[in-house]
Amino acid sequence: MGTIMDKFDLSGRTAVVTGGVGLLGKGFCRTLAEAGANVVVADLNEEKAAAYAEELKESGYSALGVGLDVTQPESNDKMVARSVEKFGRLDVVVCSAAMDPKFDASQAGQHNNSFEDYPLAAWQSALDVNLTGMFLSVQASVKPMVKQGKGSIILICSTYGLVGPDQRIYEKPGQPKQYKPIFYTVTKAGVLGMCKYLSTYYAGTDIRVNCLTPGGVYNSHDETFTRNYSYRAVMGRMANLDEMNGGLLFLASDASSYMTGSNLVIDGGWTAW
Repeated sequence: MGTIMDKFDLSGRTAVVTGGVGLLGKGFCRTLAEAGANVVVADLNEEKAAAYAEELKESGYSALGVGLDVTQPESNDKMVARSVEKFGRLDVVVCSAAMDPKFDASQAGQHNNSFEDYPLAAWQSALDVNLTGMFLSVQASVKPMVKQGKGSIILICSTYGLVGPDQRIYEKPGQPKQYKPIFYTVTKAGVLGMCKYLSTYYAGTDIRVNCLTPGGVYNSHDETFTRNYSYRAVMGRMANLDEMNGGLLFLASDASSYMTGSNLVIDGGWTAW
């Protein structure tokens, strides 16, 4: 039967992380590698994906870096084919690739992100990445899992998929009003819907689909935003960068073998109010 720690062991398994060199993606990749998995670092920036995979390999882990445009079916299919060709199987996919106005210049500063004037092109671009991209990545990745009869699919959501943004925390004294844009809440809520659908679609199998919902993770935010966000969180602070990794490993491994269609929220109590 083994020990409880054995359930977290991913030795011999292969895990793909889309958005693998993103803010959370890099930590996800290293966590899965440390648990024994062969890790596929998949990212739009192929050069950075390859470099980070080499960094993992230099640390003694098994890794492969691949370029991936989640919005393109052929790119997703190619990523999965390369993963299976290299490691022989695919057991875990973490859909972490997403568009966020803090990191994507094309989404920032557009009419202060006000709903009344939000550009249609920006809205469509976000849907293409955050929802259609996730759909395509899962669609490609689940095919080898179906053949194997087992797999874990982890969709990265957000607290703003559960509740509307508290727009007050984006206000800064003496500056024009800014907003968290509408696409973020809408697409992250859609991620939850996708999780529910896929979990019941694969009912009766050992293919599990769950969401991981992070709260705000500190990433050199300015003092005003950090203070405002921390006041709203029950624990009184933003998350540290590594505080999502334990939940991610739990969902990827057999430690969560009786869990599907669920949403693991790690938000410092943000949604408890």
